[in-house]
Amino acid sequence: MAQLFLSLSLLLLLNGCLANKQYQKIFQQKNECQIQRINALEPTQIVQSEAGFTEFFDTNEQQFQCAGVEVVRHQIQPQGLLLPSYTSTPILFYVEQGNGVQGVMLPGCPETYESSQQQFEGRKGGSSFQDRHQKLHHFRQGDMVAIPTGAAHWIYNNGQEDLVIIALLDSTNAENQLDQVHRRFFLAGNSQNEQQQQGQPIRTWGRGQQGGSQQKGSNNIFQGFDVEFLAEAFNVDQETAQMLKCENDQRGHIVMVERGLTFVSPIMSREQQGQQQHGGRGPANGLEETICSMKLRENIDDISKADSYNPKAGHCTHLNSYKFPILQLLQLSAERGVLKSHGIVAPHWIMNAHNIIYVTNGNMRIQIVNDQGQSVFNDQVRERQLVVVPQNFAVVKQAGEQGCSWISFRTNDNAMINTLAGRTSAMRALPLAVLTNAYQMSREDAQQLKYSRDETVLLSPSTIPYAAGRV
Repeated sequence: MAQLFLSLSLLLLLNGCLANKQYQKIFQQKNECQIQRINALEPTQIVQSEAGFTEFFDTNEQQFQCAGVEVVRHQIQPQGLLLPSYTSTPILFYVEQGNGVQGVMLPGCPETYESSQQQFEGRKGGSSFQDRHQKLHHFRQGDMVAIPTGAAHWIYNNGQEDLVIIALLDSTNAENQLDQVHRRFFLAGNSQNEQQQQGQPIRTWGRGQQGGSQQKGSNNIFQGFDVEFLAEAFNVDQETAQMLKCENDQRGHIVMVERGLTFVSPIMSREQQGQQQHGGRGPANGLEETICSMKLRENIDDISKADSYNPKAGHCTHLNSYKFPILQLLQLSAERGVLKSHGIVAPHWIMNAHNIIYVTNGNMRIQIVNDQGQSVFNDQVRERQLVVVPQNFAVVKQAGEQGCSWISFRTNDNAMINTLAGRTSAMRALPLAVLTNAYQMSREDAQQLKYSRDETVLLSPSTIPYAAGRV
């Protein structure tokens, strides 16, 4: 009995310590949201490679600490290959420009793509082989692409222009059990030799961002293994195993494929190409329910899929787990917005998510208000700038003279918006008697306040736009 009592006591103590640790982590993150001032952010670091570069936003910014996310921007030249790697966080990225091919290696999934025997000229002479690999995913401009936590992946630009990708990494996602920053584990390359622009400090790919020790770049994981172990594990000679370490590779994390990348991929019919262009799907079958065949791409630029449309203001498209089921696994969602000249997004708040807004074209004025009724942001946001709107903070947007488009990442797979003005707003739902007493106004004024806007989320501008001289 004494031993049983001692064991139960230790178990309760351990559970209590773990729960307290988890609570402290949550409290620390929540405390970061005591924000008095929000700024429009731009990338602070650029890492240059042979066939492109990656831009990083400063994760130490309080608004990133509040949202618990990180944002990077990849620009990959034609025939550029972003080397295989995996991260400790889920990734959701938007294709701002170009098109490409992605491989996501999911454990236990079959190699469903295979070729007939081909002649291969290597350092040991010619030989025939049959290549097999997992399914590949083609994507294009306007696509949202999801990558589960820990899934190894690579990206290749098979187009004629630079491929530009905006990626959000959810650092405080429950699946990241390391720490509150993302860590990228490379399977190839040697980012120790990557170049930092303008004398910037060495980028650590997620390590050392919370005050930890800085390290120079990131070696690929094979560099940490003994050659003998690698040779035995892969059943190859030690010379081949040594090549996995990439110790003398000077190309960085994005490399140039001189003769183009060849892989097994089916030739799509015109009908299938049309489905891909519109993010369509073929007839459903049982295999679509498995992780191996789960859809990883959905186009969000197609105006025919808009959830909100106002010909005088613009359109918005939301992508949640109902439309894109893998988002339930990632616990993320997205919005694509386009405003015409001086178009307005009604004042609103997001009930259950932080909102990370990245402007892809044009500019707009944004006002953000916190729980104390204080304006924490009142400024314009230009192309390639970013703003984080914490959960429940009220926000209003108005496009500039040339209009504006943006992509938003949200930290909930079914983010819910509540508007303050318009036909479906919280103010419209209040009884007139509540309005008259709450704001000490006449019944006529309250009625005008409720019913003067018949639009919902996107509002057409007035005769003299409020932001005309400010944006």
